[in-house]
Amino acid sequence: MLYTLLNLRDKNRPFTRVSAHCDIPCKIYDPITAQLAVLTMIRMVDLLEELSAKPEPSPNDHAQFSRLVAEKESHGRKVKDEINVIWGDYIKQPQLELFPELHELTHSIMLNASQAKQHISREACLTLLEKVNRFADIFWQTKGLETYQATCPYPPSETLVYPKLT
Repeated sequence: MLYTLLNLRDKNRPFTRVSAHCDIPCKIYDPITAQLAVLTMIRMVDLLEELSAKPEPSPNDHAQFSRLVAEKESHGRKVKDEINVIWGDYIKQPQLELFPELHELTHSIMLNASQAKQHISREACLTLLEKVNRFADIFWQTKGLETYQATCPYPPSETLVYPKLT
């Protein structure tokens, strides 16, 4: 009955829709999502630069350009969301004592992600990747895991920080 009443109320005067990390807390956090989002941004910039190099872009090229920019923007938002969730939900005083740079690093990731969204700049995206990789390194250290760096096996073939699981 309550469900029916709330549904009727929602149809006449819709409730504001919200979304959030579960806040249970589930303890399932992994910076790889943010790292992959930055890689996607870099790849989108590479593809945008290829399109920009064409002497006479077609209407399809213009449409593709718009889609690539939208995807870059979307992944920039994902970087910010993922880092914010880990910083806000997982990072506590013990981690801050071990890594006092975390607040400043997180803030600089937010600023740099905005910059990378605002411009078609591979350099801005690479700087963002460097910071997100540092965040990932710290994250895994707080879990008691060593990390290593490896070049991802797909374009844009940049270096990521991974946890040593064995």
